[in-house]
Amino acid sequence: MASINWSEISTVLIDMDGTILDLHYDNHFWLEHLPARYSEKMSISLDDAKAKLKADYLSVVGTIKWYCLDYWAEQTQMPIKELKREIQHLIQLRTDARDFLIALKASGRDVVLVTNAHPESLSLKIERTQLDQYFDVLYSTHDFGVTKESQLLWQRLQEKHGFDCDSTLFIDDSIEILQSAQQFGIKHLLAVANPDSKKSANVITDFPAITNFDLLTAQLSKELINGTSN
Repeated sequence: MASINWSEISTVLIDMDGTILDLHYDNHFWLEHLPARYSEKMSISLDDAKAKLKADYLSVVGTIKWYCLDYWAEQTQMPIKELKREIQHLIQLRTDARDFLIALKASGRDVVLVTNAHPESLSLKIERTQLDQYFDVLYSTHDFGVTKESQLLWQRLQEKHGFDCDSTLFIDDSIEILQSAQQFGIKHLLAVANPDSKKSANVITDFPAITNFDLLTAQLSKELINGTSN
């Protein structure tokens, strides 16, 4: 279980899907729900629909197109935004995230959401979970034109928000994205090993990793009691 030296942290950058929200919603949408609707529209088998969409996903994974709902609406000729609402009941905070976010906000640190999700996907998730109440600022990387996989995103985000790499903690469930943040110089990095509640945890060796936020919540609560928060 990873432990954080909170005395060194003044800014916390946090991913959304798979980090504070259960990734099951997104996995189910892209791997099951959309293929099912696509197979109906195209009059092809579900397996063929899954294979076609998987190939399309792989061709743009990690780029802004992969995360863009408008791009996928054009590619599939499907009403992606409406389809995402069909299973919106699956959108939920991780069971351990709320207490962590409350403790983090109470600590007085700068708490920032940084997500690759499309702005309309972010809006839907705010609507369902009210997650915006836990953050000082929320950024969709679409506003910067590049994703967290790109060094250009971190440059533009730092210009916009002004965080200090040495006193910043970044939490994400993607190893590739954590590596990108590390390359940029962000000192404190933490991986979430179990982004999808319906799947087993990933084995992560490159970064400190957690499967729940409870220890970090306890650390922050103790800090607050001791009056040592930033």
